Amino acid sequence: MVGGPDFSHETAARALGHIRIAGVDEVGRGPLAGPVTAAAVILDPAQIPEGLNDSKALSAARRAVLAARIRAVAEVSVGHASVEEIDRLNILRASQLAMLRALDGLARPAGFALIDGNRLPEGLAMPARAVVRGDALCLSIAAASIVAKEVRDALMRDLAQQFPGYGWEKNAGYPSKAHKQALLDLGVTPHHRRSFRPVHNILYQEK
Repeated sequence: MVGGPDFSHETAARALGHIRIAGVDEVGRGPLAGPVTAAAVILDPAQIPEGLNDSKALSAARRAVLAARIRAVAEVSVGHASVEEIDRLNILRASQLAMLRALDGLARPAGFALIDGNRLPEGLAMPARAVVRGDALCLSIAAASIVAKEVRDALMRDLAQQFPGYGWEKNAGYPSKAHKQALLDLGVTPHHRRSFRPVHNILYQEK
């Protein structure tokens, strides 16, 4: 794939003697509702699914196919941080917590982590490297972005059944026009992030 993610970051880590290299990415920093979700994926260099890319560059149907292929050939773990944790810690710390939980959930520990973004999670107890735009550059991180988005979107579809009217099955909790209007019309659910301004303003608007 021209200009797509490649295996060079993993190869560089291998050259330093690391063998179990996990790509880590999170989704769900921007929504007004739902958890933030991270995935850790250790790819088998001999069985990398074709077509891996930043999850945002893929259609929903393509993501679903690739997520299944990744799970068939790679080691995968998913971690979440709850709405309560997002409100208590802030979204950055909660995102990092979800990443740490994803890494901790691997059946066997990773030896090295490639983390999407410009900083490593606080408390990460293994060698690691932050990769800016990692989901577009690094195959393991791209795989993690696909799995995390697939899991979180499914979770938001389930929540949409319990709390209809907010359009979570379509907007995954992001602040679409319809979602913001539903907040005004229907009010705030237990799954809304109270520390996020549109939600906070509705809860604490001057009477």
